[in-house]
Amino acid sequence: MLKIRLQRIGRKNDPSFRAVLTDSKNSTKSGKFLEIVGTYNPKEGNANFQADRILYWVSKGAKLSDTMHNFLVHQKVIEGKKINVLSKKSPTLKKKELKAKK
Repeated sequence: MLKIRLQRIGRKNDPSFRAVLTDSKNSTKSGKFLEIVGTYNPKEGNANFQADRILYWVSKGAKLSDTMHNFLVHQKVIEGKKINVLSKKSPTLKKKELKAKK
């Protein structure tokens, strides 16, 4: 199954990501991908995705990773609700709840 997900590039302490179309069985670090469909730089906040290519591959049956889905919903490329990508083991607590817990 084809999947569109983020692949980390960049050196230590300087993260940047590229959005790639890859087989779901490939590791994200393997470097095997079919097409680069965008980039994301979290330090600058730049997210450049090729919306037409992503929509093309989704129409052909490619699945989006949860994080990519959230990016595309935020940029209004696709419609839908965001998906919770945080760990399901420990729910997030607000600062007041953390102080009350201690």
